Amino acid sequence: MTRHIFPALMLWAMTAVATPALADPRLVMVEQPGCVYCARWDAEIAPIYPKTAEGRFAPLLRADLRADPPDGIIYDRPVSFTPTFVLIDDGHELARIEGYPGDNFFWSLLEQMLRDHTGFEPAPS
Repeated sequence: MTRHIFPALMLWAMTAVATPALADPRLVMVEQPGCVYCARWDAEIAPIYPKTAEGRFAPLLRADLRADPPDGIIYDRPVSFTPTFVLIDDGHELARIEGYPGDNFFWSLLEQMLRDHTGFEPAPS
């Protein structure tokens, strides 16, 4: 009897382990097809985002509005608008920007969000 229990316990233990949370800060962009503001963000920000201090500190991860959050991520509340930018650390939401207010506002809101909720320090100007 015990020789049957051990394999069953091992199988249970392997399936019961949750997906590991993302440990480093990430910026999740929640989007949906046909979102004009998402397309505007893609045109104005997406090409340069990974080259910036903010993009290196909090790499972008894209998520679909109609899907569950990416594996290992928990939002504080449902996402209703696109684009919504959710700052995640250790799998949990720290803050969010709802909507895309244009490139100047986006960068200042993102920098403030990163400074308020993480150890981000922008490079001196």
